[in-house]
Formats: sequence, C-alpha cells, structure tokens
Amino acid sequence: MTQPKLNIQPECFSSDCPSRALFDQVSDKWSMMVLAVLDDGPHRFNAIKRRLEGVTQKALTQCLRRLERNGLVSRRVIPKPLSVEYEITPLGHTLQPPLRQLHAWTLDKLPLVEKARQAFDNQSPD
Repeated sequence: MTQPKLNIQPECFSSDCPSRALFDQVSDKWSMMVLAVLDDGPHRFNAIKRRLEGVTQKALTQCLRRLERNGLVSRRVIPKPLSVEYEITPLGHTLQPPLRQLHAWTLDKLPLVEKARQAFDNQSPD
C-alpha cells in the first residue's frame, strides 16, 4: 500500500520560511530525546542530563531554551532547594505521537538500514 504524498508548498524549502526553522528545532536529536524523557512527567535539569548520555550542559541548556521558546516545554523554578524543573506543555504533547512513530520506525527499520550501510561501505570507490 502506498502512502499519500505530502503536499509541501515550494516556499517551505526557502531558507527564510519559519516552518523550516521550527522543523529544524523540533527534529534535532536532543530535542526529540528531551521530549521523550519528559514524556513521563516533569524532570529537573540534572535528571534530564543524566538520562541523555553524551549531552553537554551547554547543549542541553540551549535545547531546553529552544523548546521553551517554541512553547513545547515549560520551565518552573523551585525555590527550596533552588532548582529548575521542565515539563512538556499541551502543545508539546501534540508532538509525542509523531515522535513515537518515528522512534518505532527507527527501531523497526534499523536492520534494513544497517544492511544498506554495509552494502554501501563494501562498494569499491570509483
């Protein structure tokens, strides 16, 4: 069964199209992983950092700020002990179904992708 093609307007590929910037911001690896971590409820910054192996403090801070600016994550300061907690907003929750589908696709298709990579890597260079 073939999937219907997306009707993407040509201007969406323009470098100044706002949808292009938003797509870039929500589809980067840290954003997707942060939203996955926050899917089970609010977390403090360090708890998110511990779950995301390899993320730097700077990269996580920038990612959370982008998500907050886009209205996908909310930030709450907890006075005692002083800490910050992040939570997915209602708008952010609307991203969860497509992100779950994308994650399921990556797990399902990983063996085929690995096979394609191996075939590509085994080709002799021209």
